[in-house]
Amino acid sequence: MQAEIKGINEECGIFGIWGHEKAAELTYYGLHAMQHRGQEGAGVVVNDGKRLKGHKGLGLVNDVFKQMDFCDFPGEVAIGHVRYSTQGGKVIENVQPLLFHSQKGGMALAQNGSIMNAYQLRGELEEQGSIMQTSSDTEVLAHLIKKGGREVSASSIADALNKIEGAYTFLILTEKKMYAALDPSGIHPLSIGRLKDAYVVASETCAFDQIGAAFLREVLPGELVTISDEGIQTERFAFRKQRKLCAMEYVYLSRPDSNLNHVNVHTSRKEMGKELAREAPADADIVIGVPDSSISAAIGYAEEIGLPYEMGIIKNRYVGRTFIKPSQQLREQGVKMKLSPVRGIIEGKRVVMIDDSIVRGTTSKRIVNLLKDAGAEEVHVRIASPPILYPCFYGIDMSTRKELIAANHTLDEICDIIGADSVAYLSEEGLEKAIVKSKTIHQGICTACMTGEYPVPLPDDAFDKVREETSASGRSEGNV
Repeated sequence: MQAEIKGINEECGIFGIWGHEKAAELTYYGLHAMQHRGQEGAGVVVNDGKRLKGHKGLGLVNDVFKQMDFCDFPGEVAIGHVRYSTQGGKVIENVQPLLFHSQKGGMALAQNGSIMNAYQLRGELEEQGSIMQTSSDTEVLAHLIKKGGREVSASSIADALNKIEGAYTFLILTEKKMYAALDPSGIHPLSIGRLKDAYVVASETCAFDQIGAAFLREVLPGELVTISDEGIQTERFAFRKQRKLCAMEYVYLSRPDSNLNHVNVHTSRKEMGKELAREAPADADIVIGVPDSSISAAIGYAEEIGLPYEMGIIKNRYVGRTFIKPSQQLREQGVKMKLSPVRGIIEGKRVVMIDDSIVRGTTSKRIVNLLKDAGAEEVHVRIASPPILYPCFYGIDMSTRKELIAANHTLDEICDIIGADSVAYLSEEGLEKAIVKSKTIHQGICTACMTGEYPVPLPDDAFDKVREETSASGRSEGNV
């Protein structure tokens, strides 16, 4: 049975460090900086020079690591992971890094993204005698690397990566080396940093800032990076395509202080707000943003249109993200607990409410109702990204089209459903312009969830699913 969409949720964040005496502790801080990328589970595997030892658990980073005594995990090398599950259930077995032991040594893996042909590969491996311990697609890569009893090496990893299809970043750790890999289209972010003599790898550069590391460079599409006591070595495991970094990383997923493909996330979001103001101005009194990912766009919108930006909604910092709640009823209650309107600011005002995206529409409806209950005369909703019309198969929890409000309703219908006085989205051209404006060289972004144009070919079953849902919804946008 297809699980309902909970929102736009990244699958995970990964972090690795080589050559620091406090590797486990620094991994904790790095994962804490990327807690927004996954709140269901966290883990770390440490290499003490002789063997790999792991600790993981369900819950937030603080909850998992407070049960861990760092003195019991000495070593100068570690990899870590924060998880939001899209492949595999919310069970401890699927929390990463996955750790394996064999006569030839240990191996730990941490992944961000999705292996789209994992089901087919799992079947082939099981027919050949493999016994899977988890339902995570990450385990498939482990079996491919060790297939035929091979040792873990750059060669065996490259061969395994060439058998998988998808959008992914990987960190792989052995007793002797750490490996980092990015898919040939570069859909997910992965960067390399330096902390004195130590090398650091992370999904977002905000993790470098957390531990005082300096950014060196990004891992390139189709690149396999090997880090050891000898330094860094790189090779291509696949032909490098034009990069298509996920647009939702800029719109929502990443922290505003992170840099992606040499673009600061806050800067790009502010430009999105400015482009939105040019495309869809509103006759209003104030501009507010939905905390936190929409604040940058709201500031840009207000500056461009010449209206005051006000803090019209306060976020309760002690309530987790609403998509973590296990049922729609609890999620809606979570919205009310998490967001509170500032009556003194919005009462009697015509309000422009900036949000980063609308997925199902239930949260937007709840926020509009909160604002009107607090006395807003009008609420004009402006979305700082194009409509989300198609599912994502690359590691974001949007795997069905029938629950996407923009895929099944017109703009006027959306306006009525959420109770707004008007609704407008940023155009695809405006989104790309906002991101390009922030950098010198533009390599492209993935907008598959907005256009239906998938840079990594979909498996036949996924393609058929999109085509069937597109036909059923009566919409024909995109290339499916």
